[in-house]
Amino acid sequence: MASFAHPLSALTADEILLCSKLIRANFESPQSLRFKGISLQEPSKEDVSLFELSGVVPARRAWINYYIAGTRFFYESIANLGERRVESNIMVPAGLHGPTDDNEILQVEKLTLADPGVQEEIKKLELPPGAVVVCDPWIWGADAADEDERKYQCYMYMRAARNSEHLDSNHYAHPLPFSPVFDTVTMKVTRIEHVPTGCDFETKPTGPVRITEPNEYIPELNDLRTDLKPLVITQPQGPSFVQEGDVLKWQKWSFRLTFNYREGMVLHQVSYDGRPLFYRISLSDMSVPYGDPRPPFHKKQAFDLGDTGAGIMANDLKLGCDCLGAIAYVDGLIADEEGRPLEKSNAVCIHEQDAGLLWKHTNYRTQRAALVRKRELVLQSIITVSNYEYILAFIFDQAGELAYEVRATGILSTQPIDPGVSVPWGTVVHDGVLAAYHQHILSLRIDPEMDGEHRNSLVCEETAPMPLSPETNPYGNGYISQRQVVKTSGGYDLDSKKNRVYIIESSSKVNPVNGQKTAYKIHVPAFQPLLAQENSFHYKRADFADHSIYVTRFRENELFAGGQYTNQNKQTTGVRKWSARKDSVQDEDIVVWVQFGLQHVPRCEDFPVMPAEIIKVALKPVNFFTRNPATDVPPSSQEINQSTLIRSSACRQSCPTQELGPKL
Repeated sequence: MASFAHPLSALTADEILLCSKLIRANFESPQSLRFKGISLQEPSKEDVSLFELSGVVPARRAWINYYIAGTRFFYESIANLGERRVESNIMVPAGLHGPTDDNEILQVEKLTLADPGVQEEIKKLELPPGAVVVCDPWIWGADAADEDERKYQCYMYMRAARNSEHLDSNHYAHPLPFSPVFDTVTMKVTRIEHVPTGCDFETKPTGPVRITEPNEYIPELNDLRTDLKPLVITQPQGPSFVQEGDVLKWQKWSFRLTFNYREGMVLHQVSYDGRPLFYRISLSDMSVPYGDPRPPFHKKQAFDLGDTGAGIMANDLKLGCDCLGAIAYVDGLIADEEGRPLEKSNAVCIHEQDAGLLWKHTNYRTQRAALVRKRELVLQSIITVSNYEYILAFIFDQAGELAYEVRATGILSTQPIDPGVSVPWGTVVHDGVLAAYHQHILSLRIDPEMDGEHRNSLVCEETAPMPLSPETNPYGNGYISQRQVVKTSGGYDLDSKKNRVYIIESSSKVNPVNGQKTAYKIHVPAFQPLLAQENSFHYKRADFADHSIYVTRFRENELFAGGQYTNQNKQTTGVRKWSARKDSVQDEDIVVWVQFGLQHVPRCEDFPVMPAEIIKVALKPVNFFTRNPATDVPPSSQEINQSTLIRSSACRQSCPTQELGPKL
């Protein structure tokens, strides 16, 4: 078996094969198994520390999920790879299910379209010659407390006859009014539902469909602009980052990058200039609840990591398209449904980008400008979850800031609507096409080790006006900052009127300049919490979507804000439940869960493909350094940057080289 580089390194191909072999050995008919996830069972922090201090190698374990095909029996196992044995193998309780995968979705599409009942419904549509029906399987969601079988709700569309030879023609511009229900145990369509197309809950039998104009996004079906000139990014001396196995080093930053089927990119042991900051950071969960109250749309609530997986759905990124400049790629390695290693080529791209000025000051007396351009290191992965794309990126800068950025793009999930009808829970974006309102709510999991200490605190900071006082505030302009340590686990919120922010502090390390504890501040945009009612399945399932911040005491295996199993889960099993323990979180080993998101009220401009919406969480140093840590970044100059002067411009030619200062 191939050796691993570090206890936190992702499973190797040989280790994945060993996992499936160990599981199959427990069954008489091993070919009937369908694997849903194989990934590293991370060793404890103590074991990792012992390995790095003294070289003691911890036990290498893997976490495994699988079904017995053709049944509802779903298992969770732990395998000890060094001892080549299964340590535990338990059946997951009924009603909890594993994620989907590419092959299963394609199989569901094929079997649904071949179903005799579906074919009969298609005949009733009286489609024009050349039109092609497309099936879009959706995770079932939750509808009733006693539902246990894993199912898909299949939404149906049509590729326009005019463009049907183009496999990428936009079928979302032609939604159809019926929806098959598919059972994954029998692998058959169990019933066909009709969807409402008016302004109420009423449905109609399938009849001849009204043909509308196409609305295409692919370039060969659009008239393209002709006045856009090339923008070329070059680094003639190569990039400034260094890769050493899983470890990346760049501009005083050092961290370990791994990849798994559910979270995609995971960062471990993030440090700046040798000072540890975060033990582990990853995108933990995402919920996309839809607002149409009518069946079957009322169930639409995608958990894009728990129901599918950022690693499973990762794109093969293309040079010169998804990432520009001097690019390094990292392949991901996951398991397929047969338990075989599956390489996700170019799953992560790594590159540097210019982000404007990092700092500048002009001394007006001497007219000397000192300035530094901001260089960023970007780790980017892109996932496609049916209709939507998410561009996910960790972004590091030279002043000690680490950000997590999400860009939402792709195509709206659409449904049919009758001509002249409007509804208060969606937008008509094309003739006969309704895009329902929905939210994108994400959770970033941060496991800090601030300044090398595993015991940290979360502090709430607010700014407040000073009371008017002849002695302390005679002019009424004074204001102060106030801090309060969060003492118990729970959910907490922002308040823009108080400029409320949250800060992760070290336990005992202090800044020698002012005596303040070294810390990092969480900059997170305000978002509208989950709008679904508290007694709804939407609310019960999205554990994390009601507060901007959750803080919990660290416990092993509490990695996913929505719980281990989100597919068809109908109750609270994640961070809301864990935080209710009301553990002490002051000067403890804590985990901070940061929620952020988008309220998406679709507009016509979001169709046929959506311009990227950008949201970002930033982690910024607060009294962590004794001064601006980026004062040692070399200054910018025309000699280095080689900008080109447009002769018709009235601007001055370049940054003068004397800005570097006089020679002494």
